[in-house]
Amino acid sequence: MGWVPAGADYQVSVDRGRVVARTAQGKPLKALPKALRDHEAVAGLRQLIEWLKRHEASCRAEVERWMIRSLPVPSAVIGQVWADESWRSVLRDLVVVPVGPDGTWDVAAAGLLRDADETKGLGVVDLDGESTRITAATVAIPHPVLLPDLDDLREFAADLGVEQGTLQLFREVWLTRSADDLRLYSGARFKELRHVQSRATAAGYRVQGGTAVCRVWESGVTVLASVWIGDGDPSYETETGDLVFTDAAGEVLAPDRVPPVAWSEGMRMAAALHAGRVVEEEGK
Repeated sequence: MGWVPAGADYQVSVDRGRVVARTAQGKPLKALPKALRDHEAVAGLRQLIEWLKRHEASCRAEVERWMIRSLPVPSAVIGQVWADESWRSVLRDLVVVPVGPDGTWDVAAAGLLRDADETKGLGVVDLDGESTRITAATVAIPHPVLLPDLDDLREFAADLGVEQGTLQLFREVWLTRSADDLRLYSGARFKELRHVQSRATAAGYRVQGGTAVCRVWESGVTVLASVWIGDGDPSYETETGDLVFTDAAGEVLAPDRVPPVAWSEGMRMAAALHAGRVVEEEGK
C-alpha cells in the first residue's frame, strides 16, 4: 500500500502485517520512532491490520467450508473475489473441479487454481502441467478424501512447489472405517481440563456439554463427530473418550454409515486433541 503522512517529518505504511515508517525524504527506518507510537495515523493503520487479519480468517473459514461440504461454487463468485488479496491467498493453488449441469464432477479436467475472471473463467494448471481455463458455470473444491489418486496429486503439487493458503491436498485424511478406529485416539490424558478445551477451540471445534464437536454437512445430511473431553472444574485432570458419530437426531451411526468426509474430519479432530496429551517420560 502507499505511504500516509504522519506529521511533517514522517510517513507510515503497512508491510507484512506491521506498521513501518520512513522519513519525509523517503529514508526507511528500522523501527517506529517514539514520536509516532501514539500518532493517529499509526493507530489507524494498526486498526487496519487487525481488520485485515479478521478478514483473512473469515475468507479462510468460508473456503474451508466450501471444501468440507464439497458443494458447487459459482465460478463467477470466485472471479468477483479474486481481486481481494485475502481471498486470493486462500484460493490460489486449490484443486478445483468443473461441475456439469447435472451435478457430475469432471475430475479429469481438474486443475490448480491460478487466476479467476468473471467473464473468462478460471485459469488453472491442469494435471499435465499445462495452463488452461475452466469455463464451467460452477466448480467444486473437493475435500482431499474425495480426490482419486491423491498421492499422485500431492507429488504433482510438491514438484510445482505449491503452498496452499487453505489446507487441502496435504490435509490429513483417514480412509478406513472400523469400530477399532473410534478408540484409536481415546485415553489422552490432560493435567487440566482447560488445556484440552483450549486446544479444541483453537482448532475451530465447538465445546459443549463436556464434548468437543465437529459438525459436517455432507450429501444432504448433517453428521456430528464428538469426543468426550470432560466437564466440571477447568483445573481438574481429565481424559478423552472414544470418538462418536451421530446424525442430526442424535442417533449413533455405525462406522459404515458415516460418509467419507465426516469420517475423515472426525478422526482428524480426535487426532488433534490426542496430540496435545500429557506424555510420560520414559523411566518414570
